[in-house]
Amino acid sequence: MTPLEVLVRAGGGLHDYPVRVAIGIRRDVVGQVREVAAGVRRWAVVSDDNVAPLYGADVAESLAAAGLGGDLLTVPAGEMYKSREQWSALTDALLDAGYGRDGGIVAVGGGVVGDLAGFVAATFMRGVPVVQMPTSLLAMIDASVGGKTGVDTPRGKNLVGAFHPPRVVLVDPETIATLPRAERSNGLAEALKHAAILDEAYGERIVAAAADVLDADPDAVLGVVHRSIQIKADVVSRDEREGGLREILNFGHTVGHALEQASGYELAHGRAIALGMLWEAALGESLGVSGAGVEARLGGWLRAAELPSERIDIDAGEIDDLVRLDKKVRDGSPRVVLLARVGEVAREGDAWSHTLAGDEFRLRLERLAG
Repeated sequence: MTPLEVLVRAGGGLHDYPVRVAIGIRRDVVGQVREVAAGVRRWAVVSDDNVAPLYGADVAESLAAAGLGGDLLTVPAGEMYKSREQWSALTDALLDAGYGRDGGIVAVGGGVVGDLAGFVAATFMRGVPVVQMPTSLLAMIDASVGGKTGVDTPRGKNLVGAFHPPRVVLVDPETIATLPRAERSNGLAEALKHAAILDEAYGERIVAAAADVLDADPDAVLGVVHRSIQIKADVVSRDEREGGLREILNFGHTVGHALEQASGYELAHGRAIALGMLWEAALGESLGVSGAGVEARLGGWLRAAELPSERIDIDAGEIDDLVRLDKKVRDGSPRVVLLARVGEVAREGDAWSHTLAGDEFRLRLERLAG
């Protein structure tokens, strides 16, 4: 199958890179890495202990058979392992194996693996090439596109990281067949976010295709993944370093990340973002920024994707405290992306997010929770 290709234009001194989507493209890893990084002599494969036996080992074997290294480095699965400790362990393993400036990394897994392996690549020998091969729907749609890498700290998510674009992103819709249904549902949260901020009609397409995507139909997955990648690539191409427009991709994430952290990361990312979108839609309506009915409309979309479709009870004080530790905060004030309507972000002057100064964020959460 000829891959569907979306070019991400990085700008800002960073290199452009293609995202290639095709059923079975993971089996062409040798041809792909030779095309995009001919100077790399050895590739290490980073995966987690869930994905390594399913896909990581095959990728490593293909590279080894071609004389391109193929060392398989495995980390434990889970958000808690996107840490400085695992970054250190991986860089030490590369050094122990004799990797140098002519080495590279293939990240095979979900968003945790992609972020962690990408950060290793950004910092090892002051930067080596990375190829992203996302295997979860969430990573295909979101985490693997944009060049952001990093690790979490006890104070919050993604507070240590770097911009390090991949040489290529290889997306194979077949790989989500081995995911639990709930994980496919999680991935649809980010797709619905893309629709909520920029493409209302796409949201209705997702709703129509949701049952097939949740059943892992490769063609249905390919259609959703391709459109979401187009949307994210367009935004990232215009703002690679998150200086303005790219903020809109944070819709649902200000509250969502706080909910995730408050749960000790037991709340799955997609479900946290779904709840974050509902809370931020409610905030927008309460401020008179969002039109009436935005939260209800999003709830209907989320219900079709088997995601939370109603706000849950929260501790407003705890969420406020956690949000103020987020990297999106400026001068101690939370900033939240709000919708004018479904499919369009509301601006505050020249900004793409709204600042809730003083105690306004907490007070509004308390009123909505009450």
